Amino acid sequence: MAKLNPFVVWGILKELRVAAEDERPLAVSGPLAEQLQKELVRDGSPGAVRVGLRPADAALLVRVLAGAPTEDDERELKAAKRAKTPVVAVQTGTETFDVPYVLPTDVVMCRPGEGFPVEEIARKVAERLGEAGTSLAARVPVLREPLVDVLVERVSRQNGILGVAIFVPGADFPVLTLNQLRLVLRIAAAHGVEVDQQRLPEILATIGAGFGFRTLARQLVGVVPVAGWAVKGSVAYAGTRALGEAARRYFEAAAQKTPA
Repeated sequence: MAKLNPFVVWGILKELRVAAEDERPLAVSGPLAEQLQKELVRDGSPGAVRVGLRPADAALLVRVLAGAPTEDDERELKAAKRAKTPVVAVQTGTETFDVPYVLPTDVVMCRPGEGFPVEEIARKVAERLGEAGTSLAARVPVLREPLVDVLVERVSRQNGILGVAIFVPGADFPVLTLNQLRLVLRIAAAHGVEVDQQRLPEILATIGAGFGFRTLARQLVGVVPVAGWAVKGSVAYAGTRALGEAARRYFEAAAQKTPA
């Protein structure tokens, strides 16, 4: 069976350390932006969600619209598109309108008298950012759970597809395991937990022990749910998802013990 090169593992750690240095905040603009900012940044790091920030300087822009898009709305959204900054639009009122430069799937409705649907907004932000949102999730707790949901689902689906597509015996091991390793480390980053070379074997062994992955500690990354040519998509999917959920619980506990 093919084995993983330790240098590849350290490369992933380095990649995540670089990603953690991305301290761009979440930008909120438009009517009631200050109110939404307070709800999004609750229990988070000061400055992680900001009002009045240029779209080019933000990880993602949440634009609040009061009814039909205005010229100011269009100007802001156009600037975000030019800067390649993802956008989630929050449309207040009872009517729906086409929002320029924003996909309909990235528009969240806010009904009068119901308050901002913060969980739904956070979910849309997580979907738009994906892996790029781990650093932000570490500073904005409301994003953490939906972002981990997105990461676990996406990597599980990817491994499920790979489990079916790769027919060479043993060739699937490095591919599936690298995806699982990256998933575990992204979940750690989303919880603000730093993983270094010394802690990695211990963490992987702890997370994988409950699933009987005996080779995990020896291989450093042996968190493979199945082996050889008999890999099936459903098993690869389920194994990756189980690992992701175990990592979620582990790092939730670890984050509570880590000073801010």
